[in-house]
Amino acid sequence: MKYSTDVSLENEFNNEHSIHHKSAKRNESVQPTNIIVTDDKDRWIGGIIAEVYWNWLEINDFWFDENFRGKGLGSSLLSKTEEIASGKGATSVMLTTFEFQVRSFYELYGYKVVGEVRDYPPGSSYYTMVKSLEPIMD
Repeated sequence: MKYSTDVSLENEFNNEHSIHHKSAKRNESVQPTNIIVTDDKDRWIGGIIAEVYWNWLEINDFWFDENFRGKGLGSSLLSKTEEIASGKGATSVMLTTFEFQVRSFYELYGYKVVGEVRDYPPGSSYYTMVKSLEPIMD
């Protein structure tokens, strides 16, 4: 089965609909990076919705249909998103995830937990994770 990836750089939703975002993220300072993965029948099977601003990539949504998980597509998509963001000037990445989601997946790719809300939802935790995109100097 073959897959295709479409990149959309046209989303300005927060700049248009939020007074706070308008003042903090002036026009052209927010650089959307939205990537959709489709199967050979042109059905959406995964994607990332993200923005680059203040030299950060913020990943807001990252998903794959359960039937397509474990095939390396998520790793490839995350890497492609980081590469695009780096080209737009991002030096770091931030995202949030729940304990029952894919914290361990992100940790495999160098993300570190910098914040935790315990018992949200009850019996679990909600994490803020970050990663540097800058080369590590020895």
